[in-house]
Amino acid sequence: MRTIRVETAAATILLTEAPEPKVRDRQTGEIAKDVVSGEALMTLGVVYIEEGESSLIKVTVPESGVSEGLALGAPVSLPGLVARPWESVFNGQQRHGIAFRAAAVTPAAFPAGIGATA
Repeated sequence: MRTIRVETAAATILLTEAPEPKVRDRQTGEIAKDVVSGEALMTLGVVYIEEGESSLIKVTVPESGVSEGLALGAPVSLPGLVARPWESVFNGQQRHGIAFRAAAVTPAAFPAGIGATA
């Protein structure tokens, strides 16, 4: 499937769920690994706010891309963020969605004007 780059320059992205290992198989507890590097993958939750609209999304990052100093509710940066549509059949039911992946997650600053008092 095609990968679509997500432009984040105009967005505010806030961390809503701390990074945790991405589980590949819930029955065995196997941790998902990057197909190319073999590195363990992590998932985290963010709220993506742009042009007055917000979305809660899960993002996958390699374990080495998780920076120190991340705080829930704080702004983060997701360099290399891409979206990839997916679909599968599970127990006879077709499912589909969008998977998000970034090269890293790092602390960021609130954009000018956000949180300012008048």
